[in-house]
Amino acid sequence: MPKAIWNGAVLAESDNCEVVEGNYYFPHDSINKAYFKNSDTHTTCPWKGLASYYTIVVDGQENKDAAWYYPETKEKANHIKNYVAFWKGVKVQA
Repeated sequence: MPKAIWNGAVLAESDNCEVVEGNYYFPHDSINKAYFKNSDTHTTCPWKGLASYYTIVVDGQENKDAAWYYPETKEKANHIKNYVAFWKGVKVQA
């Protein structure tokens, strides 16, 4: 079962991930919300849409904008709507 781990904490775990462009996208209900803080950061992908970000906080350490998701997607990306992906040192064990 794929897991997203940072600073020793399991951030997300699910058998229902979607892999897009080499990134594992975890269903929103599989994330451990205690580690996620909303961010004001947004970026745009030409085919997925507008991305929103979370800052990850584990044991007082912050990893700014280390997770992203698409609250609204363009049609080709509907299968990852609200799914959460990671970067910035977050390890995904598949």
